[in-house]
Amino acid sequence: MLQFAANLSMMYAEHPFLERFARAAEDGFTGVEFLFPYAYAPEQLRKELDRHGLQQALFNAPPGDWSSGERGIACLPGRETEFRRSFHEALRYAEALRCRRIHVMAGICAAGLDRPRALDTLRANLAWALEAAGDAGPDLLLEPINLRDMPGYLLNRQEEAHAIARSLNHPRLKVQMDLYHCQIMEGDILWRLRRHLGEGSRVGHIQIAGVPDRHEPGEGELNYDSIFRVIEEMGYAGWIGCEYRPRGGTSEGLQWLRRYRLGRAQ
Repeated sequence: MLQFAANLSMMYAEHPFLERFARAAEDGFTGVEFLFPYAYAPEQLRKELDRHGLQQALFNAPPGDWSSGERGIACLPGRETEFRRSFHEALRYAEALRCRRIHVMAGICAAGLDRPRALDTLRANLAWALEAAGDAGPDLLLEPINLRDMPGYLLNRQEEAHAIARSLNHPRLKVQMDLYHCQIMEGDILWRLRRHLGEGSRVGHIQIAGVPDRHEPGEGELNYDSIFRVIEEMGYAGWIGCEYRPRGGTSEGLQWLRRYRLGRAQ
């Protein structure tokens, strides 16, 4: 049976953040993810995870100045010292939360920034980060993000991220396959799942949402019954992050998950 992680940045938003751990556990989730943990002491978050029997599946490394529109700094020349400092902070949280995956946001390729130079900067920062994390460190993930939600983002297609992972050829550099972004930019989801979850897969995390409105996975263009069957057929054993904005109450909108669990229990 597939294992789902509630995204606490988007789900259970009707509750204060630290209460969302309990709500996710009550709905049967055994894992959680969120965008950024840095507003809370790692000890606070560890306490909530332990209290409710949850695993931390994923979080993002610091993205730079989010309020001014930055969405990662790993591809930005001249920001290497800041990237290294912020990545060490991410490692500190990963150790405290016992989290095995950190999403390193590539960043927005601003006007005037040469794309090949941005890609070279990203690869160099990733190579440094993999060494800094050490042999026992967490996996580092690259995520292609659609240009409608994040104009100018450096990585937009699955093959772009996989090409970087292949070029660095490190066992702990993997791809975060968000099916919402993938559908908007590329489509052909079942074929892409079979392609990228096959032998030698570099996919380290999957995320789901309805398309186009990023509500529950049971809504919109994608047939998640078929998607879940393919993911199971391909033998994927990692987490599936539920990174969507519930249309109403989070728990009330989990019919898609109850239907999946019921079908697999029969």
